Amino acid sequence: MAYRAIEEYDGKTTAEIAAHVKAILRLLGEDPEREGLQKTPERVAKAMQFLTQGYAKDGVQIVRSAIFDEKYQQMVIVKDIELYSLCEHHMLPFIGKAHVAYIPNGKITGLSKVARVVETFARRLQVQERLTVQIRDCIQSSLKPLGVAVVIEAMHTCMSMRGVQKTNATTTTSAFSGAFLNSERTRNEFLHLIGK
Repeated sequence: MAYRAIEEYDGKTTAEIAAHVKAILRLLGEDPEREGLQKTPERVAKAMQFLTQGYAKDGVQIVRSAIFDEKYQQMVIVKDIELYSLCEHHMLPFIGKAHVAYIPNGKITGLSKVARVVETFARRLQVQERLTVQIRDCIQSSLKPLGVAVVIEAMHTCMSMRGVQKTNATTTTSAFSGAFLNSERTRNEFLHLIGK
């Protein structure tokens, strides 16, 4: 999924973040005035604003912007939604995919809205466990479906690049509500359809 770039950055915020990045470069033993690093503080500042743009978005409003009456009451699944987030403990990326399902209760939403909800909560400093629950709760509260299921699989660079340095480790989290929580058969159907 391609993410839309931020068209305009807040100049004051960019300048403040850039000043801190410049100081960090010095503390690391680098010269922020050397040719290759002169524009790095501003680039990092803009990158951080892009990577955390989810704070400025409201997942519930995203879903509610495209709700339609529909009598369909079977499972709707949007799977393999790419996600890119930053671990709040080390501010290093975790990258993976989300599988999201809901069972409508008279209302459906545009399929792209499900992916946008994932993006909204992923583009914040996160832990995968909270991200999984936030996506579930957002869809549950905005659509009032019969149930929501979310499974996220991700690789955390804070585990692969540093610390235990386990490059092949993947983390899987899940969150269920309604029919997915109360019915093993419904939950198993979802897990089967996403290949779990």
